[in-house]
Amino acid sequence: MQQAKGIIAGVIGLVIVLTALDGFYVVHETEQVIITQFGDPVGEAITQPGLKFKIPFMQEANFFEKRYLEWDGDRNQIPTRDKKFIFVDSYARWQITDPLQFYQRLGNERGAQSRLDDILDGETRNAIASNDLLEIVRTSNREPDTSGAAILEVVEDSLETIKTGRETIQEEIQQKANERATDLGIVILDFRIKRVNYVQDVRQTVYDRMISERNRIADEFRSEGQGEASRINGEKERDLKRIQSEAFRQAEIIRGEADARAAAIYNSAYNRTNQARELYSFMRSMEAYTKTMDKESNIILSTDSDFFRYLNSID
Repeated sequence: MQQAKGIIAGVIGLVIVLTALDGFYVVHETEQVIITQFGDPVGEAITQPGLKFKIPFMQEANFFEKRYLEWDGDRNQIPTRDKKFIFVDSYARWQITDPLQFYQRLGNERGAQSRLDDILDGETRNAIASNDLLEIVRTSNREPDTSGAAILEVVEDSLETIKTGRETIQEEIQQKANERATDLGIVILDFRIKRVNYVQDVRQTVYDRMISERNRIADEFRSEGQGEASRINGEKERDLKRIQSEAFRQAEIIRGEADARAAAIYNSAYNRTNQARELYSFMRSMEAYTKTMDKESNIILSTDSDFFRYLNSID
């Protein structure tokens, strides 16, 4: 009899322990809970942290995140409005705002991720197909950051004006996606295009066009440099000739002044007496003989020539 009572007490204790373990649960600050009874939600969502109680073995606690959740889209090939095929890689952040509605419509986070794939990928395709590639790549019409005015004049023609821009397109995708997700108990907090790239078939063509454009800019700078070099060389040659001409003129003036002074000195020195004048005339004639005649020279002179006077008087 005592043994039977002990068994009954043990069974009752075990039931109490199991009931306590299954009946109590803890809600953390980062969690929110929906209680279901045989699969159907019971009551409102539990969002406050603490120790909670539910009917054991009949009710189940379904936990959901309060924090921001991540959605990472697939890398999809999408054509733009101007028929450019590109790969678009995007991501988003979302949050469960109504756990009860979220549970009823999506069930769990895996179902939510699948639904977001449909919504965000679809809106991304619609937005990309409705805009030109330039609108998706650029955000604003800001002035290019250049190191000088010369390069700005060259490249500014290639920067077309955009009307929408990437940031506005992202905001439109987020807005339309939230409109489609209003009955899902979630909100999309942020959407961004992570990367845009050409498909492999046209990527090399784009690179070649970019290289050609840069070569065109380089050729323009090279042509301007050659023109500037020609102008500088022309100015250098002109200045050099002017300096040489001026130097030659100054040299001739100095040489003429020196010859005049030398002649004046000679004239002053040899013009004092008849003997000095005769000596001066003789020396000048001798200098003229040495400069005009050599062993192989033949000269024909008249007998009354001043140049022949000293030659004639040698005898």
